[in-house]
Amino acid sequence: MQHPAASNPAAKAPATRGLWLLLALAAIALAGCSNDIEKVHSFDRTDNPVQVVKDATVTRTSNGNRQMRLSSPLIKRYGQPDSRTLYPKGVELIFLSPDGSPKAWLKADSAISYDDREIMQAYGNVVAIDYHTGDTTYMHRITWNQVDGHIFSDTTVRSVNGHRVTYGDGFDSDESMDNLHVIHQRGTIEIND
Repeated sequence: MQHPAASNPAAKAPATRGLWLLLALAAIALAGCSNDIEKVHSFDRTDNPVQVVKDATVTRTSNGNRQMRLSSPLIKRYGQPDSRTLYPKGVELIFLSPDGSPKAWLKADSAISYDDREIMQAYGNVVAIDYHTGDTTYMHRITWNQVDGHIFSDTTVRSVNGHRVTYGDGFDSDESMDNLHVIHQRGTIEIND
């Protein structure tokens, strides 16, 4: 006795149509895949941060003593090969005395930290205030070399203290912001009200 589907050609048709449909979908899926090396290289993972933090405050300590507090509305950290951290919406640093009181303040429109080299650069409307002397220094860019503990700028600076305005070709300080000074001073103006 024969199976009913064996004698009926219409019963074989749905199975054959399903197989053709499956093969057609597989062909379409394979056509969408590409091994074009240009397309593979265009997907660059170094453009994607490995960590994103919003409204962050980070405190740096040494031997249990707070040294500095960094705040930023947005921090993006990138991995290898260019290990770096970006602060695209600005950064604010408060340098602290051993007793925890603020001794200096620095802000900038944006910053980048080259983590492997321990160098941080801040850009755009950089302002540094020394709370002990009252000096407020304005510059375009500042660099913090954490290896040798040196903060400096090689851009034109303007330092204001009360009625005295000093112009210079750079800025120099230790990383604790204890010894801020304008280098290559080009002049000082006394402003009387």
